[in-house]
Amino acid sequence: MKRVITCLLMLAATAADAQQNNPQLHRLFDNYYNERMQLFPTDATAAGFHQYDDRLAIEGSAPHIAATKTFYRKYLGELKKFGPVSLNTGDRLSLETLIYTLQSDLEAQSLHLEYLPMNQFISTPLVLASFGSGDGDQPFHTVKDYERWARRMTVFTVWTDTCIANLNKGIQAGVVLPKALVKLMIPQMEALAEKDTAKNIFYKPLSKFPASFSAPEKQRITQLYHTVIATHMRPAYARLAAYLKEQYLPAAQDKAGLFALPGGDRIYRYYVNYFTTAPDLTPGQIYQTGLTEVARIRAAMEQIKTQTGFKGDLPAFFSYLKTNPSLMPFKKPEEVLEAYRAIYRKVLPYIPQLFGHQPQTPMEVRRVEAYREAASAGPFYIKGDIAGKRAAILYVPVPDATKVNVTFYGMEATFLHEGIPGHHFQIALQQENKAIPAFRRQPSFSAYFEGWALYVESLGEQLGCYQEPYQKMGALNNEIHRAIRLVLDVAIHTGKMTREEAIDYMMANEAVSKTIATAEVERYMAMPGQALSYKTGEIRLKALRDKLAAQLGDRFSLRDFHDALLAYGDMPLQVLEKYMNDWAAHYGQR
Repeated sequence: MKRVITCLLMLAATAADAQQNNPQLHRLFDNYYNERMQLFPTDATAAGFHQYDDRLAIEGSAPHIAATKTFYRKYLGELKKFGPVSLNTGDRLSLETLIYTLQSDLEAQSLHLEYLPMNQFISTPLVLASFGSGDGDQPFHTVKDYERWARRMTVFTVWTDTCIANLNKGIQAGVVLPKALVKLMIPQMEALAEKDTAKNIFYKPLSKFPASFSAPEKQRITQLYHTVIATHMRPAYARLAAYLKEQYLPAAQDKAGLFALPGGDRIYRYYVNYFTTAPDLTPGQIYQTGLTEVARIRAAMEQIKTQTGFKGDLPAFFSYLKTNPSLMPFKKPEEVLEAYRAIYRKVLPYIPQLFGHQPQTPMEVRRVEAYREAASAGPFYIKGDIAGKRAAILYVPVPDATKVNVTFYGMEATFLHEGIPGHHFQIALQQENKAIPAFRRQPSFSAYFEGWALYVESLGEQLGCYQEPYQKMGALNNEIHRAIRLVLDVAIHTGKMTREEAIDYMMANEAVSKTIATAEVERYMAMPGQALSYKTGEIRLKALRDKLAAQLGDRFSLRDFHDALLAYGDMPLQVLEKYMNDWAAHYGQR
């Protein structure tokens, strides 16, 4: 009888999952995504939908702002007609996630974020450089692909006009970037305006023609590209560079954070909520959590220092780690890349113990392109496209191989985070997941996917890594780096610290060079709140794991927990926590 009752409970608990997808809701999801791709065609290209590859949205223009506002309100109204109780798990999560997204998008429109349309990390000019390289999301397989990209390039002149107009509006409103960031953007734009066809990235597709192209087709496309690049792309980038240097830089602010701008506190609170997806957290709470985490991780570093036999204090240990020649064994960039590939081979045998599902999309390790290598603070992941047969890439910047330090670069922890099983598993599985609507197959929530990747770093020992103290120190260095971000992001944007004080704080609390500390602090200045997502997400995921492990006892499986976390793609943390609590309730009755 007990077995029968248990089975009945299991059937009742999984009734929602057994339901079919709601056809009406899924039509709405599809309509939303199709309409959104038309409004944001570069996002469509990045997501692998190529019907709009010849378009470029003039984001920040009055017509585009009005169209998106109408779009957000329309679908928010339609979605609220559906009751989540009647939906299966996947549909309910998609509904709650989309409502959250639309509400956030509407809030952003009231803040005039179009006055800050670009920075040294994220901007349409940099996206187009990636697309135009021939190694990014824009395909160059057919003659039509080449023609589509040519048409997209011609629109960049209009985008540039709008960008400069909005930057001017920002100057008038006092909403401007810090001078330190503008100084980084100028050489980026100058490099992309390069006249030498051998050096300018937009000419690269001309050296990669598919073998199927005829000689007349190659000649016609070559002539077309030389014309379009010379009359649209290079002049637009040159105009941006000149404008930034001559007009915007003198008007840029001297302070590092949003607190110095009119309405800056409200803008920062929006970004905090946007990137953490945890509206219960205030900047003050996040700052205090950061201080607590820094202290905890420093204590763990003291233990590693003692284990190595080093006799000085922790700052002296940091200096030793940064200058020890044995920790900088590389002579050539390829040696650095091979070191990351060796970690790849080390980790793979342990994966099945922690994951029941692995992505089909392959991943490669490559060096960062020259045009963005100097601005890259460390290795980063670029998603692949299984349908387009394009591998994901772990990009590694190697401006000087002899200065790559295995400890303060935290090579093993970095590979786990940026590659496998961090970003690659989560993002590739989400892209490949046909059980969720198309609009949810691309990562959108930083607290989830960055929190996941940082959480994965804590699995290092279980994945065959951190077997010697310097690699464990590297992992702690990576972790304290994310804890420091909680302190510095808030401190910079609320006026607690200057740019220089933030750089000093970072160098005092981790084994990092001044060059890297400076690049990191300038990243926080450019992308307020984004750096909060890593530790916030990781702390929430660990707390969720520990809570459910205690609740389920011997029935808890870490492998099943991981598979459940990744089963429906990324989502706001508040949506995730409710879903995982429901999962544990059903799982416990199996």
